[in-house]
Amino acid sequence: MLRSLLLTISLIALALLGGSLPAEASACPHVDWGSLEKANLVQGSDTITGVRAGQDGCFDRLVFDVRGTRPGYDVKYVNVVTDVAAGRPLNVPGGARISIAVFDNAANSRTPNVTGFPTFRSVVYGGSFEAVTIYGLGVRARLPFRVFTLPNPSRLVIDVARTW
Repeated sequence: MLRSLLLTISLIALALLGGSLPAEASACPHVDWGSLEKANLVQGSDTITGVRAGQDGCFDRLVFDVRGTRPGYDVKYVNVVTDVAAGRPLNVPGGARISIAVFDNAANSRTPNVTGFPTFRSVVYGGSFEAVTIYGLGVRARLPFRVFTLPNPSRLVIDVARTW
């Protein structure tokens, strides 16, 4: 109780004196993510079993669940996202568009509802053909993002920052 009171008084005093918290206490981790293409061009033969979205204080997250090994991917900002089979433009609402190619087949075309997300505006399925599946991710603006995979179970994770 006393420790909590002292911490509160210290924070108020810091604010009144015009100070700020240390950078690591208030900063989000995306300072070095950038907005350039991220790719791991390993060809897969597994199956995307689900796509889900979530939110963090610093970013919105899109997760692809994969049955099998870690998937290959190519993720980049584009002017137009095209479907996998015919190259037709997809309607991907948002201020900017990210094309996501996952080098695995999709078990279904369901996408998560991202209504109300701070950064995400839409997730659009662009088809699956010969172990390549395309998704379009509409975002508020061209913002930094990172891509990584996780094992056991295998997942592809895309985080898009809320700010620069």
